[in-house]
Amino acid sequence: MSGTTLAEWLRSREDSALVALLRARPDLATPPPADTVVLATRVGSRASVARACEDLDTLTLTVLEALLVLDADQRPVRIEDLGRLFDVDVRPAVDVLRGRALLWGDDDALSTPPASRDAVNPFPCGLGRSVPSLADADLSVLGDDERRVLTALAAGPPVGQTKDAAHVVSLAGARTPIQKLLARGLLVRRDALTVELPREIGLKVRGDRPLGDIRTSEPPLSTVGRDPATVDSTGGGAALELCRHVEGLLNGWSEEPPAVLRSGGVGVRELRKVAKDLAVDERRASLLVELVVNAGLVADSEGAEPEWVPTAQADTWLSAVPEHRWATLAQAWLELPRLPGLIGQRDDRDRLLNPLAPELNRPGAPRDRRRVLEALAALPVGTAVPDADELAAVLAWRAPRRGGRLRDELVRWTVEEGTAVGVLALHALTAQGRTLLSEGPGAAAKRLGDALPAPVDHVLVQADLTVVAPGRLEPELAEDIALVADVESAGGATVFRVHEGSVRRAFDAGRTAADLHELFRAKSRTPVPQSLTYLIDDAARKHGRLRGGAAGSFLRCDDPVLITEVAVHPAAERLELRKIAPTVLVSPYPLAEVLDGLRAAGFAPAAEGPDGRVLDLKVGGRRIAGKGRRRSPVPAPPSDEQLGELVRLVRAGDQAASTTGGARVSVPGHLGAGPSATMALLQQAAREGRSVLVDFVDGHGTAARRVIKPQVVGGGVLEGVDVSYGEVRRFPLHRITSAALVEGEGPGGVEV
Repeated sequence: MSGTTLAEWLRSREDSALVALLRARPDLATPPPADTVVLATRVGSRASVARACEDLDTLTLTVLEALLVLDADQRPVRIEDLGRLFDVDVRPAVDVLRGRALLWGDDDALSTPPASRDAVNPFPCGLGRSVPSLADADLSVLGDDERRVLTALAAGPPVGQTKDAAHVVSLAGARTPIQKLLARGLLVRRDALTVELPREIGLKVRGDRPLGDIRTSEPPLSTVGRDPATVDSTGGGAALELCRHVEGLLNGWSEEPPAVLRSGGVGVRELRKVAKDLAVDERRASLLVELVVNAGLVADSEGAEPEWVPTAQADTWLSAVPEHRWATLAQAWLELPRLPGLIGQRDDRDRLLNPLAPELNRPGAPRDRRRVLEALAALPVGTAVPDADELAAVLAWRAPRRGGRLRDELVRWTVEEGTAVGVLALHALTAQGRTLLSEGPGAAAKRLGDALPAPVDHVLVQADLTVVAPGRLEPELAEDIALVADVESAGGATVFRVHEGSVRRAFDAGRTAADLHELFRAKSRTPVPQSLTYLIDDAARKHGRLRGGAAGSFLRCDDPVLITEVAVHPAAERLELRKIAPTVLVSPYPLAEVLDGLRAAGFAPAAEGPDGRVLDLKVGGRRIAGKGRRRSPVPAPPSDEQLGELVRLVRAGDQAASTTGGARVSVPGHLGAGPSATMALLQQAAREGRSVLVDFVDGHGTAARRVIKPQVVGGGVLEGVDVSYGEVRRFPLHRITSAALVEGEGPGGVEV
């Protein structure tokens, strides 16, 4: 039985099949192959075969290994022989392998690339190398101890380490089961410490299960139905919580940026501070840190003492509506080329892995993350998968060669992080998460806006000085409440607490007692408690009695007694306050520092401007220039038209290679556009109306190839019809590196 070569088989395929091949195995198209022989060489290379196997499911991969068991890499085999090894129909798997050119030929002559054995598995299906003389070996004479050894090796892998392999003794002198099997020739000695079970013996031991234990269908996946509206609203709540935490992180790092570790990343102490300030655990704090950097909201200042500082993009983000804030963060997580799940673990040198550490970089992480989400997106809307381990098992069956040692952990981390980001909720994909995958962040933001309840324009003030927001507040109201109260708990309803410090903060920002009374009177659906009124009025009486201005700085007060009290306080000496009038003190220090020192001493001063109005001296926080997101360099996939053009060029290369009367002439680049053999060849083609396969370098320095029917050759330019597109193109002659006449043309150009 003989079969065609891989190059011949590829040459006989339809253009659509070759386009599909290049789509499934994009590495074959870079750089563009000159002809089918070059394409076949790439198809059969070990690295390309190994890469193509990454997307094969367990059954298809097992079919490929079974072909290697039948030595299809050495001689063609029949599909009937392959089918006898399985109890399911293998034709669909065979078609997949053919589509990826991991298998070629008709059903009666199937072949695999010779590199498949090394690329897929040196011991396919757990079976050793073939020893044809053992095909008729009799195993009935073996003892139980010998059978146990054969059974263990037949289960795979078929090699074992043993000291008994050092010497092969006669059967009479054998003492151990290994020695007896070596003496019988049922084991093969590979070296002084290694024995191998031949393929023929392994198949005999396995009996009616020649390929061992294989799973021919993906494992079951337990699912639960959820109300889609509940899933979306729960995810919306998580999205708002995420935005609130990121806002808190940005505000905190604006005031106190953490240092960049010498090895990169954020230190343990700084991470714990973030977790404490935001009232979250360290695992969530780590994810937040990774997100703000990948989203471009925080960057390394790269100074003499580098720090992690918010960028100018942070201000744009902070001013955006919640749904757009979330979309920015969700897209940053989806594209994150790192594994936050590794944070807290130790590397090979037993060093702790910190947030933003370079050891977390994984260029393939976005692809693996998207793969998990797309598996959930393939389920009906509202379908939840409560057990992440079951999802990991399904994905492992679909692509067992993907993910490496962290394959299953990647699934669990994606589910956990996706829930924190709001892409998942209640173990199901949210509508905004589904939209993010298919349509991008803009459409996802709109979808989240539809899922979120309408902003509320009121609050509920309680007698214990708490303020309850029964939903997300209108932006202006949210800003006012955040100024006068601190968040105590968040969720579907946010609870704020008003206290003397928060009221004083509002006064420092320029609000008056009348402003705060009107705010609560107009926006509270419950009666304003008297205790809140007293708190505001009491803070207002003490606030601003001291007035500061820039001298360095000065303090003034209509009450000479209070000025005297400040002047004799120990803080006055530290601030170098000096009385220049009964109601005026001055200091060489900046006003903000003086006011902070007096507030720490128990006074309640306020800053004033030249017109006597209260000023807000709060520092807006440090900012540095944005540096963009950390993205993996994933090029856009080529279109079908581009791949079709590449296939046409491969066909043209085949035609040129088979030319019997033509010549191929290479031209060194320094010859320019002067008379040359190439120009003579192009002029001949123009006179005779023939097509030419032209290699050239375009204006970007990229090598390319086209089939051209020359019309004009001269003046340093080749002008002709590009037969692939039917349009006239011009090529500078000095950019043409080689040309060859094309034989066997039809009316539409090159005959393929």
